[in-house]
Amino acid sequence: MRERQRMTRRKSDQTRLVQAGIGEDPQTGSVATPLHTSSTYIWKDIETKGEFDYGRTKNPTRELLTRALVELEGGVGGEIVNSGMAAIDLCLNLLDANDLIIAPHDCYGGTHRLFTHRAFQNRIRVEFVDQSDEAALDVALTHNPKMVFIETPSNPLMRIVDVAAIAKAAKAVGALSVCDNTFLSPVRQKPLALGCDIVIHSNTKYINGHSDVVGGCVIANSEELTERLRWWANCAGLTGAPFDSWLTLRGMRTLPARMDIQEANAGKLATFLDGHNQVEKTYYPGLKCHPQFDLAAQQQFGPGAMLSFEIKGDLATAKSFLSGLELFQLAASLGGTESLICQPAIMTHAGMAPEARQNAGIKDNLIRVSVGMENIDDLLADFTQSFSKI
Repeated sequence: MRERQRMTRRKSDQTRLVQAGIGEDPQTGSVATPLHTSSTYIWKDIETKGEFDYGRTKNPTRELLTRALVELEGGVGGEIVNSGMAAIDLCLNLLDANDLIIAPHDCYGGTHRLFTHRAFQNRIRVEFVDQSDEAALDVALTHNPKMVFIETPSNPLMRIVDVAAIAKAAKAVGALSVCDNTFLSPVRQKPLALGCDIVIHSNTKYINGHSDVVGGCVIANSEELTERLRWWANCAGLTGAPFDSWLTLRGMRTLPARMDIQEANAGKLATFLDGHNQVEKTYYPGLKCHPQFDLAAQQQFGPGAMLSFEIKGDLATAKSFLSGLELFQLAASLGGTESLICQPAIMTHAGMAPEARQNAGIKDNLIRVSVGMENIDDLLADFTQSFSKI
């Protein structure tokens, strides 16, 4: 195959995504990315193997997706794994028994559950801290943590924390900094450029963007961390399937266009909710009333397409509103082309103890929205008619 001429100027994220994997097959030069499903590969002899020897360790299709995401996040290397939770759990393998993790008090319910139960097993210790409280974080950092886990915007309250400051503080005490970038994707935030050691994603969400894949990724800022992560991913059998990688690579090509439309819709919906007489409070980093609006504008390339709001009333009121919707689908995921909506206390954050949810500020009347690509007038009309039924 003719060697492709390399551009000397730095390519934009949009160009990187569209071009990822195109013409990379040395046998055919196919434009469409090939799907390699083989579980094993032939060795030349017992001492000589090729680049690929066993599918759990390395797969050509998965490697193309890995390379695309590493380039997009500005990392050195990484690994594709079989879910977003697998990505987080893979990072725990970098720790020794009884090492301390500092985690957000308001993180995703599945993350909170994983850290809590790994602590129950005496695998790790965990301290949940309001990372927007500088004094509380400073105290936690004196406890000799080995990892600081960051999630910004937080799920589901859209709180923003200073990634660069936390990464710097973590480094000062010898701790690794790991940032969950799922809510924004690499086209809206780049944690490695802000100083983090590792960034993780649930590829299930915006990166794939079509609600038909479960997957995750871990991307590191050094060869040493990459080697350790890939060793553990292979050892523990966490690597992603070839078909899932192929679908994700296909889906992520449209990520910038999808995010532009979904973010624009989210901004208009947030403005609508912020002025609505049946809404107690709206959480969206694109609103100037958001407590961390300036910080979000500083470290993000846009507010994203996730928002949440507290409806005036109680759990019954929230249920009534959700049951009246026609376009917004009641589901626990996010980031797809379709608009999804959920009640976190019962759905996405049910794995947290009630007192932990209360401490994080996740109330029964809180509703989380993943805004899709539908016509914004239709989405606003759907909210309007459902509010009218309460």
